[in-house]
This record gives sequence, C-alpha cells and structure tokens, in this order.
Amino acid sequence: MTEASRHPLIIGSGIAGLYVALRCRELGLRPTIVTKARLEESNTRYAQGGIAAAIGPDDSPKQHLEDTVRAGDELVDRSAARVLTSEAPARIADLVRYGVPFDTVEGRISLGREAAHSRSRTLHAGGDATGYSIEETLKRRVLDAGIDARERTVLRALQPGSRDGPVAVLSDADGKNLEYSTPAPVVLATGGAGSLYRHSSNPAVATGEGVAIAFRAGALLTDMEFIQFHPTAFYREGAPRFLITEALRGEGAVLRNDAGDRFMVGIHRDAELAPRDIVARAIERQIVTTGHPCVYLDATGLPRDLLYARFPSVCHFLATYGLDPSRDQVPVAPVAHYMIGGVTTDLEGRSSLHGLYAAGEVASTGVHGANRLAGNSLLEGLVFGERVARQLLHPASGGPKPPSRILEVPLAGGTGVAEEPGELESVRNALWDDVGIVRSAEGLRSAVELFERRAKWSPAGRPDAFPGPVANAALTALLIARAAAYRTESRGAHFRSDYPQRRAQWRVHIGLRQPTGPARAGTVHR
Repeated sequence: MTEASRHPLIIGSGIAGLYVALRCRELGLRPTIVTKARLEESNTRYAQGGIAAAIGPDDSPKQHLEDTVRAGDELVDRSAARVLTSEAPARIADLVRYGVPFDTVEGRISLGREAAHSRSRTLHAGGDATGYSIEETLKRRVLDAGIDARERTVLRALQPGSRDGPVAVLSDADGKNLEYSTPAPVVLATGGAGSLYRHSSNPAVATGEGVAIAFRAGALLTDMEFIQFHPTAFYREGAPRFLITEALRGEGAVLRNDAGDRFMVGIHRDAELAPRDIVARAIERQIVTTGHPCVYLDATGLPRDLLYARFPSVCHFLATYGLDPSRDQVPVAPVAHYMIGGVTTDLEGRSSLHGLYAAGEVASTGVHGANRLAGNSLLEGLVFGERVARQLLHPASGGPKPPSRILEVPLAGGTGVAEEPGELESVRNALWDDVGIVRSAEGLRSAVELFERRAKWSPAGRPDAFPGPVANAALTALLIARAAAYRTESRGAHFRSDYPQRRAQWRVHIGLRQPTGPARAGTVHR
C-alpha cells in the first residue's frame, strides 16, 4: 500500500460517506470527506422509515433475503442481497456502538412493520426521526475522530490519475477556485437524483452529480431506468412535499380516495402494504381518473398517543398546517424518492474504473432489483460501506461484471454558450412529466431530445470549462430516460403505458456507458 492510497477521498456525507470515513479511520487510514453543502445535509437526514435488519426472534437473514428478492420483481442479484441481509445485524451493532439511540421496549430494540416485509424488522430512532438520529450520531463521531471534512466543496470532474486512483477536480460551492487532488482512491457516496424531479422527497442537494461525473469519466452504469416513487408525501399547493412515512401504514393507516373509498383493497392482497411501485401507481391512477390532486391517508383509527409517540416529526409538521392525524385525514400524493440504479459496482464497491469506488444510493450492486424494499437503503450504505473500507485497506484487483445488455450513450459536444441556472427547471419538469410514474415512447422521446440539448456545456478554454450543475443534471436525466426508452416492458418501478406487461426477455439488467469506438446514440451491445 502506497502512502497516497492511505488517504482516500470520500465524496458525500450521508450514511455511506460518514460510515466509510469512520471505518477507514478505525482501520488506520486517513480519509477526507468532501461535501457540497453542510456535513449533515443529505438524504439520510430525512429518512423517516427506518432501517431493516433481521434481529427479531421470529426473523432470519434468509427471510429478509426472500422479501428483498420478492420486492425486486425478478431482477435482484441474489448474491448481493445475501450479503446485504446476512451482514445487516453486524452493521446494526456498529450503529449501536457508535451511539445511535434506537427506540426500545423493555430494553429490547423495537421493530416495526413496513410494506412488502413478512416480519416486523424495521428499527427506528426517535420514532420517525431515524435518519436524523443516524446522521447526527455519525457526524458527531466523524468530528470527534478528527477526520478532515471539507464542507461547501464540489466535485467537478474525475480525471485519470495513477495506480493509486483518479484525480478529483474540486471547487468551492460557487464553481470557483479549481483544485486538483493528488491521485488517490475516490469513494463516491453522493446519493441519488430525486430532487431532479419536480415533486420529490429529497433535499435540494440530491441532483445526481456523482452519476454524471462518473459516466463522463468512463464508468459503467446500470439500472438507471428504475426510479422509485414514494406513494405518500404531504400534498398542499405551495407546501413542501414532506414525506409521510410508510410506517404509518404499517401501524394500520389506510388510503382513501376523494369519495372516501379504500381503493387499495381491490388492487393487491396486501392493500396499503403492497410494494411501493404498486401503491404509487394506484394513487396516480386515482388522481388521473378523479381529477382530484391527491388521495388521503386515514390514521384516525389509531390511538392519538401512539401517533404522537411513534411519529413526532410527521405530527409536528402536520400541526403547522392545522392538521391532527388522529382527527384529520392527511392529503398525500406520490413523489420521486430513490434512485435504484447508479454506478455499477461489485460486492466490494469497486467500479469499472481503477481506484473509483461507490457506496450507497449512487451505487448499483443489483441488490434492489427493479424495486427497493423499504428499509434497505440506509442498510445498503452500511453493508457495502464496510466492504469498501476493507477493500481500501487491502486493495485487490477486480470490478463488476458487465450486464448482458449495454446501451452506448455518446456525450454531447460543447455549445460555446454558458448554461443558465433557470434551465434546470425545464429538466425537472420534463423528468416528472415524461419520465415519471407512468412513461410512454412519445414522452420519453421528447424528454431525451431536451436532455441532450441541456447536457452540453461550454468548451475548454472558458472559465466554466467543466460541466456545470445544469449539464450534469441533464446528463443524469438523459441516462434515466435512455434506459427507460430502451426497456419496452413494465417491471417494478418502471412502468410503460405502451408496454404495460412484464416480459420474460427483459429479465436483464441494462448497462450504460460511453461508446468504446465510433457509435451513434442508442447502440446496444449484447
């Protein structure tokens, strides 16, 4: 191990980034965390639903595995899911060791039930403040450990480096003062791209730059068509789309349409606890059919003390709008929530580029298949973050096996015109309207044309020689739309109105990469 390889650069400060940094320090490495906002600002902070692990007396990693596979609609990589579920209890023990205050009953960690789980296996901390509790605990441990953390610092590009890893091009949050790092291992923990959609549960920082920058550097991506939409976010014109956790339905809350009818009962045997993609589409169908902009989550049958004890964040938020869930039905509608695909990695977090690793939402291990099981996202950051840290300590050659189908997407050339920040809104609108819960060939074609124009950036020699936020956002959106247009079936979180059925020949993963030689957009290699 060289001296440079002992100083990994970790991009992102959600659960994956913070955990990898802590484990690297414990293993004797000297990591640096780079984050474009504050250290604590990430998707992790806003995760209400909890973290899943088979630690209950009636549960087992094997059962957790089967639930994960079932939710993934025949696309879950079983080896990845087996790693996730078998190593989950040990990673929960790490969080306990770090001081995460999980909720307990009579000295035992309490476990909740969420959609598509056959057992109660979801841990919470502070009720629906689980993500906040984990983020704050890990942040405090990072600071106490003296780990170098650079806030308001943005990754602009990855360039070829040396045997130690790539060169990271960094700048301040305004895109100024470019800095080139020493070649070293780089861990992408940049999270997802949910806030690229007009309606999203994600914070503004979740714009998918990690995916775009890795792709520009030549990395292989997988499963980009699968964007999970959360069924229940608060709906009111002008109000933030605050997530109303699935755990409320796990406790017995039900969904009703504008007429007061429970519409999920006739759609799926698990009704409100059906997989998220099914519930989200059912709600969207109600909205389109009735013309009413939302449906209603009815928790009025639950005890008031349970609601306020288990869901303090939700109850506090609703109170600011004059609502009490023990008395009032809560208006909800779906929002973009989770990016299932991302930078292709193996089970040790290695990407297709030497020295570049990925962990958490930005990575694609195949563990979620076509639809993520609730509670597995925070867990993924821990389980594969541990494996990344150990790989950084003892680097070994390897990398992901390319999927059977690879779509080559050429990068657009420069326009010579600097991007306008307002262009980002057109990307967000097109993603929601044409690459959202329900998709079609016509809408996808329109979106691709828009994203191809926006993904261009000014050429070298200008002050903005590296792609800016609009170009990277548009490239991430383009990759989502390209994969969605190519998959002519409906599976998991990907639904095509023109191909509404699941098709056996599409039981494959779709990779995306830059052309390896002269190629036109959409070239497919099998």
